[in-house]
Amino acid sequence: MLVALLGSAASVVLFVYGTRELAQVASWRREVTVLVLDDVGSNRSEAVLRRYDRAFRRTRPGRWVERQLVLAGLDRPPLVVAGVTVLGTVLLSYVLSRTLAPVFGLAGLVVGVQGLRVFLARARDRRREEFVAQMPELARVLANATSAGLSIRTAIDMAADEVSDPASTELRRIADGMAFGADLETSLQAVQDRLPSREVAVLVSTLLVSARSGGSLVSALRDIADTLDNRKEVRREIRTVLAQALATGYLVVAMGVALLFLLNLAQPGTVEKMTTTPLGQAALVIAGLLYTTGVLVVRRMTRIEP
Repeated sequence: MLVALLGSAASVVLFVYGTRELAQVASWRREVTVLVLDDVGSNRSEAVLRRYDRAFRRTRPGRWVERQLVLAGLDRPPLVVAGVTVLGTVLLSYVLSRTLAPVFGLAGLVVGVQGLRVFLARARDRRREEFVAQMPELARVLANATSAGLSIRTAIDMAADEVSDPASTELRRIADGMAFGADLETSLQAVQDRLPSREVAVLVSTLLVSARSGGSLVSALRDIADTLDNRKEVRREIRTVLAQALATGYLVVAMGVALLFLLNLAQPGTVEKMTTTPLGQAALVIAGLLYTTGVLVVRRMTRIEP
C-alpha cells in the first residue's frame, strides 16, 4: 500500500511537471516558428490549438480563466491551463478514491478546482506585491522626469523603458492606451483595477490630481517614494514575524490529512469503513469542519491588507 501511495503521488507530480514542460516547449516552438519561418499558420497542430483556444475564450469559464491569467501576468493559453487542471483533478480524484475511499474522489474534484483558483489568486497577489515593491523606484523615475519639464504622459512613456516588469508592462499599457486616444484617468484607473492596493491608489490619485489642477508633483512623488520605502520595510517585517505561525498552521492541516493515509496504511480499509458508518461519517465531517475553520482563522489573522 505504501509503495502504491508513493507511486501515485510521484505520478501526479511527474504529470504536472511534464505538462508544464510541454507547455513551455510549445511556447518556445511557436516563437522560433514566427522568427524563422514567419508563418504561424504553417503548423497545423498549433493552428488547431489556437482555434479551440479561441472557441474556449468565448465561453464563460474561458473568459474567467483568461481574465485571471491577465491579472496574474501569466502568458499561457486558457485552454491549456483549463485542460491541465481538468486532467490533474481527475487524476487526483482517482488516486484519493483508490487509496482512501470512493467518497474522497469528490473531495479530489473540489481540491482540483479550488487549487486552480488558489494558484491564480497567489500569482495575482505575487504580481501585485512585485509591482508595489517597484513603486518607490517608479515614483522617483516619474519625479525626475517631471522635474526635467516633461509632461505626465511623456514621463510615463519614458518610465516604461526604465523600470523592469511588471511595472514596465503596466506603464506600457498606459502609454499605448493614451496613444490610441484613451485619457489619462481611464488608463490609470484600469491599472488600479488590475492591481488593487493602497499604494497604487495613492500614486494614481496623486497623478490624477496633479494632471487636473496642477501642484508640486515632483515633491509629492518624492514624498510618496519615501513613504512607500517605509511601508515596504514594515510589510517585510510583518511577514517575517508571521511566517512561523503561518507555516505551523498549514503543517497541522497537512498532518491531519497524512493521518488518514497512515490509518489506512496501518489497517487497510479503515477510512472506507469510517465513511460507511454514522459515527465515522460524523467524525470525518467534524474533523473537516475544524480543520477548515482553523485554516480560515489562520489566514484571516495572518493576512496583510493590500
